[in-house]
Amino acid sequence: QVQLVESGGGLVQAGGSLRLSCAASGRTFSNFNMGWFRQAPGKDREKVATISWSGSIYYADSVKGRFTISRDNAKSTVDLQMNSLKPEDTAVYYCAADPRGPFRIRPQYDYWGQGTQVTVSS
Repeated sequence: QVQLVESGGGLVQAGGSLRLSCAASGRTFSNFNMGWFRQAPGKDREKVATISWSGSIYYADSVKGRFTISRDNAKSTVDLQMNSLKPEDTAVYYCAADPRGPFRIRPQYDYWGQGTQVTVSS
């Protein structure tokens, strides 16, 4: 079983920065595909950024150039550095894990954190 615990959300003014962190436990983290997703009220869940077990990175167009995803396999953590935040970034942010990275052609995120609220005021 994999457990994910997010931290780092909060309230920030537009143009500010926040750093989200997700700590994983339960299996060999270096094999995990990891992702950050978000869901705003009344909207579908959106994939924000992902980092594969091999280090490949994806960003949604809406966050490219502003957000940076990184992982620390020694600490079993994945972070999301969010800069130049906009009110439209307001959402609950979720960390997700696929623990079978080397065995997947496409990530399948089976495990999710509880979510952390990010609110950006204008």
